[in-house]
This record gives sequence, C-alpha cells and structure tokens, in this order.
Amino acid sequence: MTPTLGFAGYSGSGKTTLLEKLIPLLRAKDLRIGLLKHSHHDIEPDKPGKDSYRLRHAGCQQTLLATQKRHMLYFEYPEEDRCEPELDQCLAQLDHSKLDLVLVEGFRDQPIPKIEIHRPSYGKPFLHSQDKHIIAIASDTVIKPTRNSLPQLNLNKPEEIATFILQWIKNDM
Repeated sequence: MTPTLGFAGYSGSGKTTLLEKLIPLLRAKDLRIGLLKHSHHDIEPDKPGKDSYRLRHAGCQQTLLATQKRHMLYFEYPEEDRCEPELDQCLAQLDHSKLDLVLVEGFRDQPIPKIEIHRPSYGKPFLHSQDKHIIAIASDTVIKPTRNSLPQLNLNKPEEIATFILQWIKNDM
C-alpha cells in the first residue's frame, strides 16, 4: 500500500492552503501524489447542461467521465444508503501502482499518520493529546505540545514540512 499521510486540524486552520503549497514541492522531488479530501458539504463538480451532468442526473449510481487528460468517477448514493465515507474504501479507489504518496485532508479520527495543523490564535484544543497517530505539529507560532516528543514544524515554511515528509517516507515506510 502507498504511504498515506493525513493532515488534521479544525476548519479554517489552513490545511488546504498548506497542501496547495506542499504538493508542488513534493512533485518537484518526483513524487507521484494522490489526494483524498473528505468534506461534510454536498459537492457538484460537474457543470449543469454538460452531457456528463445530464447523464449522471438521469439516474446512474456510478459515472466515469473519461478524457485523454483525466478521468472523473462519480458515485451517487440514494438517501437510504447515505453514510459518512470510509477512509479504506476511498483509498481502495485510487490506483496505488501510480502513486508514491497519498495525502489525506480530513478523516481526522482515522488511525493513519497525520500532521496536526494548529493555530493557537483560533483558541481550539490540540488534537495530538487525544490522537497517538499524529507524528508532527505544524503551527504558525512556537507552541508547547502536550507530547514533547512531537516535531514542531513551521506552518509558514512549507519547504520545511516537505523535507519532514520526505524524511518520514524514507525512515518510516
């Protein structure tokens, strides 16, 4: 299985912004990156009026839109079958033979290695005090974690976080 690393933090802490900066840095090191993002919101990535939208909304449970440049797979769940997605099922949908690393945003309570994104100015509690799977903390200020052995990373220096991830892949996998 491909190394999988989560990013956990409260809403608005900067997970997406950090990942947006990290992905090009990791790609520059020739890593093939997969991303899995969990959302509590309803999403509509397709455009109304397009063929794929019309056909998907005609009643298909699964729709694969395939082009030379990309494929998009949609799963539709009837009201009675809706539940929170499971990380393992989502990971199984990725083609791991073409990936070196899967980054996960969300799925905060899942037992995977994670970097905690923590901003003391938000007034939220640490996650790592309740989650033994957190392997480092990225913050915008110097903090005193409840587990002193956790590496502290500067949230404003994505290059430092990318270096940590590369070392983690090398040492822990």
